[in-house]
Amino acid sequence: MALARSRNMPERYSSPMTSGPDLPTTSWAVLGMLSHAEELSGYDLKKWADWSLQFFYWSPSFSQIYAELKRLEKHGYVTSRAVLSEDGVRGKRMYAITASGREAVAHWVNHSPVEAPVLKHSVMLRTWLGHLAEPDRLREILTEHIDYAERMRRRAQADAEGADTNPDWAYPSAVLRWCVRHYEAEQEFARDLLADLGKLEKRGGSRRKKG
Repeated sequence: MALARSRNMPERYSSPMTSGPDLPTTSWAVLGMLSHAEELSGYDLKKWADWSLQFFYWSPSFSQIYAELKRLEKHGYVTSRAVLSEDGVRGKRMYAITASGREAVAHWVNHSPVEAPVLKHSVMLRTWLGHLAEPDRLREILTEHIDYAERMRRRAQADAEGADTNPDWAYPSAVLRWCVRHYEAEQEFARDLLADLGKLEKRGGSRRKKG
């Protein structure tokens, strides 16, 4: 069986963006979040990412967020300032996008290449290796995945409904509605796969290979 030629980089549908620094997509994600407000703290960015980005792209740690902020500040795309609490002891650092940062992220949105999404689906990998799996356990794995997809669908639905009340979040709410449909499809595909596994079992195709 012939295998497709492997690539180290994801497939691109168009030529790469040539203007500005070659930042990772996670940097643009953080910079883009900052474009929605005058100032945000690292905690705010983490909360916003968990509210929206995690459904389709990224659920960052605090260390990742602060690493990206440091990188963006180095390029002059972000400024920061320390803000003390009322007691004058505790404090936090607030971050704001600069004019050049807004221009750069807008350029990325409009002119970066359209890359093929990278799918890393561990449940499908385990099913692909189903000849090594116990049939009952494989069905359990897929059932757990269906339950997970339903939980994510409900959360995305709730967040989309909350965003619909704010006109400033029109585009994020549209993406959240896409996420709802995505997790609905995940459940449907997994159920279809369970049906396929049932057919394999009837034919004896699910028997494990022995060493």
